[in-house]
Amino acid sequence: MMRRLTEYKTLVFDCDGVVLNSNQLKIQAYFDVAIKFGANEQQAKALVDNHVALGGKSRYPKFEFFLREILHQTVNDAAMAELLEGFTCEVKRLLSHCEVSSYLESIRHATPHASWMVISGGDQSELREIFAMRGIDHLFDAGIFGSPDNKDEILARELELHHIRQPALFIGDSRYDHLASTRAGLDFVFLNGWTDFEEWQTYCAANNIEVLEHLGHLI
Repeated sequence: MMRRLTEYKTLVFDCDGVVLNSNQLKIQAYFDVAIKFGANEQQAKALVDNHVALGGKSRYPKFEFFLREILHQTVNDAAMAELLEGFTCEVKRLLSHCEVSSYLESIRHATPHASWMVISGGDQSELREIFAMRGIDHLFDAGIFGSPDNKDEILARELELHHIRQPALFIGDSRYDHLASTRAGLDFVFLNGWTDFEEWQTYCAANNIEVLEHLGHLI
């Protein structure tokens, strides 16, 4: 159960579907990159389905799965580099103009003593570049983190370094967000407004997860 927002010393935000309305754009990016790589539409759709099923996780295992299980090719550095580079270019293009939550500034004003952090499945350097380009990087004073480290690894490291101070709240929109935050001992709230997790209602009800539509409902 969530505490009052002002009680939290650290707020941890997922990126896609929480800070940025980017889930559908990421889906399109995966599809387009697969087609450009030589996949047919069915194979590209299979990559998208795997991406959605692994919501919140890094692109690296998704592209390894694509090569090995969908295209039945050997996973090698050259193929991975081509896919990752193409995906990075497409994501930067799409996320340079996607919707940013309009509630960030008001929540920051309401939590002046809390540290803010982003922990995402997206590429870390890419995230930092996009957040700076969109003018929101300054809000996240405790850091902006992403892959190749996964969320469990980042949470464990930042807790050990005391960069995440308890009580802390993780704000996410995927099953993995909930599982990772629970394993790390953080409170969790699920945002459903921009999620691409189709079974979120059943999952949240079964796990007694508090659900809000968007960040504005935190205040």
